[in-house]
Amino acid sequence: MKSPLLLTAVVACALAPLADAKIKLPALVGDHMVLQRGESANVWGWATPGEKIAVKFGEKTTATTAGADGKWSARLSGLETGMTGDLTISGEDEKIVKDVIVGEVWVASGQSNMEMVVANSKDFEQEKAAADFPQVRQFILKKAASVAAKDDCEGEWFVTTPENVGKFSAVGYFFARELHRTLKVPVGVIHTSWGGTPAEYWTPAPVLEREPAFKRYFERWEQEKRNYPQAKAAYDEARVKWQTEVEQAKAAGKPLPIAPRAPRGGDDFGAPGCLWNAMIEPVLPYTIQGAIWYQGEGNAGDEENAKLYRVLFPTMILSWRQAWSQAGLDGTENREFPFLFVQLANFRARHEQPVDSFWGVLRESQSMTLELPRTGMAVAIDVGEALDIHPKNKQEVGRRLALSALAQVYFQDIEYSGPLFSGAQDEDGKIRLSFRNSEGLKSSDGGKIKGFAIAGEDRKFVWADVEIDADHVLVSSPQVAKPVTVRYGWADNPDVNLVNAAGLPASPFRTDDWPNVPPPPVVAK
Repeated sequence: MKSPLLLTAVVACALAPLADAKIKLPALVGDHMVLQRGESANVWGWATPGEKIAVKFGEKTTATTAGADGKWSARLSGLETGMTGDLTISGEDEKIVKDVIVGEVWVASGQSNMEMVVANSKDFEQEKAAADFPQVRQFILKKAASVAAKDDCEGEWFVTTPENVGKFSAVGYFFARELHRTLKVPVGVIHTSWGGTPAEYWTPAPVLEREPAFKRYFERWEQEKRNYPQAKAAYDEARVKWQTEVEQAKAAGKPLPIAPRAPRGGDDFGAPGCLWNAMIEPVLPYTIQGAIWYQGEGNAGDEENAKLYRVLFPTMILSWRQAWSQAGLDGTENREFPFLFVQLANFRARHEQPVDSFWGVLRESQSMTLELPRTGMAVAIDVGEALDIHPKNKQEVGRRLALSALAQVYFQDIEYSGPLFSGAQDEDGKIRLSFRNSEGLKSSDGGKIKGFAIAGEDRKFVWADVEIDADHVLVSSPQVAKPVTVRYGWADNPDVNLVNAAGLPASPFRTDDWPNVPPPPVVAK
């Protein structure tokens, strides 16, 4: 006869598979989630291999079976705008996801200007008081970096309320609110961003490895790992000194010193693809309408990197589209989901004379990315701040992104872009410039058009005289008898005012490809 202890062990072993059979859901499949309308919206998770899974939302039902690896996914078809209720997932146990709603879903990603929260944006108290939009929701994904792909993340869905709105991505929120107000549909934003990060962190490493020009990213990472022990020791010493200086500044009532920046190389943060692995890969199973992106500062430190962005950025976009397409969650192949981005805003002190600009080169690279289909660019050259790389007027940035979505994704007959340079030709000592989106060219302030510089073969730029001729611009200068090139808004913080009839600003551009040199520093006035 078997002992009671042995019987207990046998029973425990027999029940172990049942104990492991609990359905597990990813963080994104949680209370208050927004499901994409008009698509086969995906729901996924994990269970015992071979376990039968049923998914029910209102009258919509679907079923699937967990694979050998325990993963399962099921699609809900025919979801109509505004449907709401609980999502029930049943197998050997049951999970109920509460307060689910059907509408439009967008991913919001990038660096610090996407990460910047509503609490730090313009007019926060008014925005907080007005934040009564239960159908506008945001999933806030916790920062994480990894050199291996992750299948889940940490985060939570939040409904827009005065209590919640302050922690939302400001650009993501104002974009979603504009869509909600205009389309009268629920809007969900999956916010996944990290300040100070370059685009190569957000691009899959295997994709980067295929392009020889991106070898520098891997070489830099290997160098940072080698240098880390020494860099960490120097950082620890600097931090001790900084803490002493902070206490001294507090005692003296002086501004606090800036904290030293921790070196990279001690963990996964900094590796090519590290944020793709931990902050985009887990989002891939989610059925989305498109993505909005605010980033570029992290790639604008020098001309070489700013120019390389014209290859890196489209590569990143295409890798995202391919990955979502391979997930096959929309039932199509090679789906080119809309990808809308913000061109770098104006920043730093203003120069009185024409200068070169690495930020100008980065903006040029962003403009060139519009050659990809189903992309859109919100120009922000007039809403920046000289002394703050994080301008507070995120309302206008979100609105301009929404204009692009409304016109290009939702097919509303509206102007969605400022003037975009399209061509130049010589004309009797002047240069005639052509633009797209150029109906009603004018100055934003009623004064003379500013921001155009002209040069001859000597490459010495001077400010140009400007005439508007219907949807063209004529530029010239008595100082340049034979002009060969024109630049507009070519500075970190240019003084510009060309807009179209919709009041949307022209994007900076140049007609040459001459090398840039860093401009001399100036003190902001």
